[in-house]
Amino acid sequence: MNYGYFDDANKEYVITKPDTPAPWANYLGSPEYGAIISNNAGGYSFVKSGANGRILRYHFNSDDTPGRYIYIRDDETKDYWSASWQPVGKDLSVYKSECHHGTGYTNMKASYAGIDTEVLYYVPMNKTYEVWSMKITNASDRVRKLSAFGYAEFSNEDNYNQDQVNLQYTLFITRTYFKENKILQAINENCTGSPVNGSTGKNRFFAQTGAQVTSYNGNKDSFFGKYHSYGDPKAVIDGKCNNELNYNSNSCGALHSAIELQPGESKVITYLLGSKNEAEADEIIARYQSEDAVCKEVQELKDFWHAKLQNLVVKTPDAAFNSMINIWNAYQCFITFTWSRAASFVYCGERNGYGYRDTVQDIQGIIHLDPEQAADKLRFMLSAQVDNGGGLPLVKFDHNPGHEGTPDDPEYVKETGHPAYRADDALWLFPTVYKYISETGNKSFLDEVIPFSNKGEATVYEHLKRAIQFSEDRLGAHKMPAGLHADWNDCLRLGKAGESSFVAMQLYYGLVILKEFATEKNDTEYVKYLSDLQDELGSIINSECWEDDRYIRGFTEAGQVIGSKQDKEASMWLNPQSWAVISGVASKEQAEKALEKVHEELNTAFGVRVMAPSFKQHAFKGALSLLFNPSTKENGSVFSQTQGWIILAESLMGHGNRAFEYFKESSPASQNDNADVRILEPYVHGQFTESAESPFEGRAHVHWLTGTASTVMVGCVEGILGLRPDPDGLCIAPAIPSEWKEITMEKVFRGCKLNITVKNENGAEGGYKECYLNGVKLEKNYVSATDLKDVNDILLVM
Repeated sequence: MNYGYFDDANKEYVITKPDTPAPWANYLGSPEYGAIISNNAGGYSFVKSGANGRILRYHFNSDDTPGRYIYIRDDETKDYWSASWQPVGKDLSVYKSECHHGTGYTNMKASYAGIDTEVLYYVPMNKTYEVWSMKITNASDRVRKLSAFGYAEFSNEDNYNQDQVNLQYTLFITRTYFKENKILQAINENCTGSPVNGSTGKNRFFAQTGAQVTSYNGNKDSFFGKYHSYGDPKAVIDGKCNNELNYNSNSCGALHSAIELQPGESKVITYLLGSKNEAEADEIIARYQSEDAVCKEVQELKDFWHAKLQNLVVKTPDAAFNSMINIWNAYQCFITFTWSRAASFVYCGERNGYGYRDTVQDIQGIIHLDPEQAADKLRFMLSAQVDNGGGLPLVKFDHNPGHEGTPDDPEYVKETGHPAYRADDALWLFPTVYKYISETGNKSFLDEVIPFSNKGEATVYEHLKRAIQFSEDRLGAHKMPAGLHADWNDCLRLGKAGESSFVAMQLYYGLVILKEFATEKNDTEYVKYLSDLQDELGSIINSECWEDDRYIRGFTEAGQVIGSKQDKEASMWLNPQSWAVISGVASKEQAEKALEKVHEELNTAFGVRVMAPSFKQHAFKGALSLLFNPSTKENGSVFSQTQGWIILAESLMGHGNRAFEYFKESSPASQNDNADVRILEPYVHGQFTESAESPFEGRAHVHWLTGTASTVMVGCVEGILGLRPDPDGLCIAPAIPSEWKEITMEKVFRGCKLNITVKNENGAEGGYKECYLNGVKLEKNYVSATDLKDVNDILLVM
């Protein structure tokens, strides 16, 4: 069954059945003010940090409550409902709704009992508050007397955990006020001052424009009444609030307006929410006296996001592929780029910072769409590299370069909970820096001086040298990089003496990239050093890790082989096979054998498993994935982030059919009609999908904030579409399904417009016969940046 459809023209996903298998969410706002909202208006808001800036409450792992609720009551019949299907939950045979999730906004439309509502939820560009603007229309043929109630449930403390758990404190630190058209909340008022005297501090407001406030509540219990729920608040049942405010309990903002509508008449009521004092709130409220403000702001959001997405537009025979690459995978990349893993309906917001490896990988997903925005975050992450070459496992939102502790310092460990370095963190810098320079041609980026996190500064080039040295200083018995606290796989603890083939391949790839940079710089002595390291490491990987038809996963500290074909469990691992191809360490024969074994032993109808069989009885010490049920998370699931790497690996080998097969199996959009199995949103990737040993094979988990967004984007753009920039130009090498006869791509590249047509009349999967730039035949499938005009037509014949 499907619950909605892709509206690519408006860049929206439209939910037509509100009883979705799980809350299907959207993100609003910016790093300064963030919000997440479900298709039934559940969700929460925060300033800068979901952990330490929480404004609205949310009940995790529960019933998608509370949220941004607007209740409607017919004051003559006493019937009531909500502008989103939930929380009241009227019979869907008579309650009709659509939820339009768009780029930076959500629009909920509903019709019930002759009343139509349309609510726009959004955070205005570059603002730190949110807007809920409701247009309510009398679609009946008689005068209607109605009541509208806006409801926001404040947290009692900015810190999420304190608000939820430390009730002996947080229930006794807030109070609310009512002033004209708004509820004001003060926290620790004796310390920060009252919100009604213009002070700054922990103050919030919930206000409305467009209608007079008839009654109000600032106390949650008073609004709901005893033994009532979000679906049947006593104030809504009674048709009015009791004007009671909060003192030593749970705060809320509830504003009631009695309105009368003639047949066909509409009225707009706009609710405003933020962490502001009274004076600041009044300035905001004044902006919305005109209904035009909302229309202009929503259009500004659309223009902003749609312009970013226009930097790559593809048209292929597969509608699901087009929807993901042009809109939803791209938009998800920007969301993960913005919030990393900080706040979703699964990540509760206690992670107060950026994971190093997560964020450096996330940057890759937007480089082709907004390279300079990517570069700003890349500089930030370079400044979180320790002077020994490793990365800080957790980078605080308020990171202070040059003055941070490291995992070697007890204070850092105590503050962040990260006791050791991870093997792969800084190695992700190599492909990310390379992709940025290749997209822009900005070779001087290597000479920019950026501080280290703890002390000192150096050029980007030197930062990369230190990353190599970090791995070289931490080798195991086979002279491969040690696994340390983790090697991307957080459940694989190999320790200071254990070794990871995956990280060895990453290091090999880093050597390839850095050698290219060093050659460009005429750093001849270092080029020789890198060449020798690369030759030695490549030989070690292929002699110690190749096992007939696969690469092993590594070695434990005791020297036990992980991922041997002789193992009873976890005998085949995905990442070494895909990265052997991506890094270039595998020969063609090895690559073909390994990839074929991946398809034979790991592929399923829902994607490729991270390893198999799952651990049950034969796990080695350090295999923390044993903690999970079989076919779950790192223990043998289809771990979504790895799908992008196997798509890219197959594409690099010219296997277009296989690459697209893997895309289709794991793509959310391809499962739009299978939502009751997938459960998660059909427009964004999740972290993992339960696999063959689960009774719920195909069920996906942990939505939105996953590195899958960037890896699949890279796998599709550089792999399937074959758009592979380098510092001097663009190679075009698609690996597409043989049944695709033509694809087109519009790409902005270094300020130039590229109109690319790929013709495949002979049903090839990869390779090319001819390539033309502006009608001139090229020697190969490579376009030099120096030959580009403002607008360019490129034809590739496969």
